[in-house]
Parts: sequence; structure tokens; C-alpha cells
Amino acid sequence: MTYRKEALVEGEYYHIYNRGNSKQNIFTDDLDRDRFTKLLYLCNSEKSINFRDDIVGKKIDAFDFNRGEELVSIGAWVLMPNHFHLYISPRRRLGDLGEETNSISVFVQKLCTSYSMYFNKKYKRTGKLFEGPFKAVHTKNDVQSKYIFSYIHLNPLKLIDPLWKEKEIRNVKKSIEFLNKYEWSSYLDFRKIKRLRGRILNLKVFPQYFLDKEIFDKEIFDWVTFNK
Repeated sequence: MTYRKEALVEGEYYHIYNRGNSKQNIFTDDLDRDRFTKLLYLCNSEKSINFRDDIVGKKIDAFDFNRGEELVSIGAWVLMPNHFHLYISPRRRLGDLGEETNSISVFVQKLCTSYSMYFNKKYKRTGKLFEGPFKAVHTKNDVQSKYIFSYIHLNPLKLIDPLWKEKEIRNVKKSIEFLNKYEWSSYLDFRKIKRLRGRILNLKVFPQYFLDKEIFDKEIFDWVTFNK
């Protein structure tokens, strides 16, 4: 277990991210992305889960597995070619050999270890997949907290326009359409699209900034057009 210098406090909100070692891609195809999203759901559990035995062996969908109590609440997520972002709140602290271990650390370690094992086996590689311990940024106020939801969901725009933040987006319609089709984030869940990956989220403990699809769509549109 890697112990962190900063405390990850129950009931607070954290922007979590990690990237591939030497900035290498950690997702090379949709099968990789699909496995990671399933692990986002499965590893968010106090149970020890073996994907091959518990999911493949029992011929069930990962999102139908009874994982029991969650370790963390996940408010938003996105996968990019060489990194991922999560917005998380710890559910509670766990006892570990008499010491207090934060549930975020347990969850992210389970997630990254499970995915690294999958990735190394699939691509016949060895060594570290991720650059190092995950980064955690505490959101300290309402403005920052609301911004993180938009920041995470707008990340995929870098795939079609790497400098979209620095310059004016010429084709707003194309950008919005791209986001509306990008399935590797919680963006579609905030737009109320029904899908199994929606089970990754637990928004009950997060501020309810986007009570309906129209409010969320307006927030995204305002960011995409902010420098016009």
C-alpha cells in the first residue's frame, strides 16, 4: 500500500488523475477502455473481485455483479489515451491492521493494479504501466467543484482540437456532436442517456449543479463558446 502525505478526508471532494509511465498510452482500443470502465465499477467495492472467475467464469455482465458496499462515491470520470480523470468523494475510512487507510487509496490501488495486470498480459509486457502514485487535488469551494465537472467532461475535445482552450473553437456544432458521441466518460450519463456504465456514478453526496439535461447542456455550451 502506498501511503500519501496529504489526508483524503471523508465527505470532501477530490480530483484524481494518473497517466501512463513516460506518458505512454494506457488505452489502445475500445476493449481496453471497456475493461477499465468495468473495473471502475468492480473495484469500487470492499470485496476482492477476480474478473476471470467472478465475471467471465460466471458469464455475467460486470455491471450486474453484486459488489456490495462502495469504497468511494464517483461523481465524474473520463478516459483519455494516456491518462484518466476521476472526481471522487471517500465513503468512509477503512481499518487496515489497526491503522486508518483512506478508501480512495484502496480503490485507486485496486483499480490501477487490476488494469495493469490486464494490460501487461494482453500486450505481453512487464513493468510499471502508470507513472507513479495518483495525483489528488482537493476541491475547496463551490466554484472549483462545479468547474471540475466541466473540466473532466470537456477533456475529450483535446482529441479533435488540442488547442481549443487557447484559441476560438471554429466549429461549435462539431465539437458538441463529438462530445455527444464520446462514450468513454460520464458525459452521456449527465445527459440522461440510459446505459450500464451509468452505474459507475453515485451522485447523491455531490452538489446537485445539474438537476436536468438542459442545465448540463447549457454549462457545456457556455464553456465551448466562452472565448467567442
